[in-house]
Amino acid sequence: MSLAKVTQVAGTAVYVPGSDIDTDRIIPARFMKCVTFDGLGEFAFYDVRKNADGTDREHPLNDKRFEGANILLSGSNFGCGSSREHAPQALYRFGFRAVIAESFAEIFFGNCTTLGIPCAVASGQDIRMLAKELERNPKLEVTVDLVAEKVLFEDQEFPIVVPHTAREALTTGQWDPIAELLKHKDAVADKVRELSLV
Repeated sequence: MSLAKVTQVAGTAVYVPGSDIDTDRIIPARFMKCVTFDGLGEFAFYDVRKNADGTDREHPLNDKRFEGANILLSGSNFGCGSSREHAPQALYRFGFRAVIAESFAEIFFGNCTTLGIPCAVASGQDIRMLAKELERNPKLEVTVDLVAEKVLFEDQEFPIVVPHTAREALTTGQWDPIAELLKHKDAVADKVRELSLV
């Protein structure tokens, strides 16, 4: 079973400003009763996107100009709070394939990586500069290049940091540890037999 190599994510982007955006804001706990992760996308950022009657609030993810964006921009300590795997699952099912922020909560970062979602760290200044460009042109083509460790758009670029182990896992297609175990199940079985004999 071979996984796709994630070397670049290209598309449009949306800026959700704020620091310390926690996993409960990303996916409220009451929506975590599902048996599978299917359908979680519609509940991403639900409590800040929706009114009590289910109508839309003013929020970047409800802005038609940014509909279909697959790159999310935000502030520092993104994904903090409880370590719920549902948060990156909800973002993935909403359509996001990369997140750029000033910093990430460690467990959230790891959960994103095992879904093949790169979490790229950039300076607040660069993120706000890109957000300003997105206001000017919501359909601006943005590329997150993991190999070059840059974000590129029009004739501009800025550096990003993705920790080496995550970047290597993504760019070599080895980002899902369960898939890796299944791929090497014969070697795992051999090792179990070997250890059983000791």
